[in-house]
Amino acid sequence: VQLQASGGGLVQAGGSLRLSCAASGRTISSYAMGWFRQAPGKEREFVARISAVIGTTYYADSVKGRFTISRDNAKGTAYLQMNVLKPEDTAVYFCAAHRRALTATEYPQSRFYDYWGQGTLVTVSS
Repeated sequence: VQLQASGGGLVQAGGSLRLSCAASGRTISSYAMGWFRQAPGKEREFVARISAVIGTTYYADSVKGRFTISRDNAKGTAYLQMNVLKPEDTAVYFCAAHRRALTATEYPQSRFYDYWGQGTLVTVSS
């Protein structure tokens, strides 16, 4: 599976952006999709995950209520709608996919994700 993230850019605090993650090579319908981000000088951190079939979602506390992850299996694309953006949301955002079943404890751990996109930069100005 090849993943291509897009949609990043510069936005003012309080604004919105929608990131896309387009998959190619294989259908993503059997893969759970996740978003991670990495701010300058910081470790990569989990943002959100959506399950493969039912579409159950799971979020980091820092984005809960502001971000929404979704997917369109027919288009082979996952999305991250980001609202009420804050300067601390500034980071490179990566999409990722995994196929194996994970526990909720494992969802936020990047080592369990098999495929990664190249990242898209989101900059939120104050």
